Amino acid sequence: MTVALAFGTKRPLPSKAQVPCFPEAGAIAASAVRCLLDELETWPKPGLVSHIDSGSHEDMDAGTFRASAAAIGPYFQALAEAGAAGLAMRALREIGLDAEAAMLAATSGVNTHRGAIFGLGLLCGAAGARIGGQVDPTLSLGTVVLRLWARSIFEGPMVPHSHGQVARRRFGAGGARIEAALGFPSIYHVGLPTLRKSVLEAPDDAEAQRIETCFALIAVVEDTSLLHRGGLSGLDFARRAARRFLDQGGIGAPGWRDRAHFVHKSFVARRLSPGGSADLLAMTLFVDAQERMLA
Repeated sequence: MTVALAFGTKRPLPSKAQVPCFPEAGAIAASAVRCLLDELETWPKPGLVSHIDSGSHEDMDAGTFRASAAAIGPYFQALAEAGAAGLAMRALREIGLDAEAAMLAATSGVNTHRGAIFGLGLLCGAAGARIGGQVDPTLSLGTVVLRLWARSIFEGPMVPHSHGQVARRRFGAGGARIEAALGFPSIYHVGLPTLRKSVLEAPDDAEAQRIETCFALIAVVEDTSLLHRGGLSGLDFARRAARRFLDQGGIGAPGWRDRAHFVHKSFVARRLSPGGSADLLAMTLFVDAQERMLA
């Protein structure tokens, strides 16, 4: 399989001669894609694209995200296989760049999942490392990323004019690379605890669980997507709005959907979109699914 790259060149996915076949890698990739789609099928999420509306975005909708998720699925499998084979960060980075090219080809140049390709891709590689015997299989995926690739995460080229990179330079924000290099603390300290607590509050409503988790992440994450669109004042507004929703009882309080919808509309009015938190929501769902498989 090949993908179109910039300037019309093509590069194949890693061949089986280079990377051994690990049947479990397909299941890891399928789980990653499912988590991206579950994130999409969550509403209301403040300012974000969903199956209901496009939030604060004029250049993308649910169809754009579905096409993107389908396009990058094979690369999640390649990343899991690369992790299982014990390949270095350089190999993972090349697969990730090809995944970005496939995403852009599927979306006519719209960046839907660049952050997810990076973060979720690393977690797929970590899941692969566990099934391939490269690490202790009882280690958390975040710890695997930390041990195997933390030092090399910053070695690759940055996209100088990406929204995240511009926000990092302007506001001194950490961004996705810092999050990954630290073993994804936002997932393990915020996302997972909130998701598992929300299961007790709304055991029969998986969408509500995802909404609560999304709000919890927005309330604390230094989201470079928010910084790009709204600056420090936009980030502060978003955090305060999310925290207020949670402090008023979150999904455990009567009328919570109306309140969540109100917050969503307030983000749209300000063109705010917490894309980093959306990526972390999908990653939280993926880590939870992988950890439950080990239980």
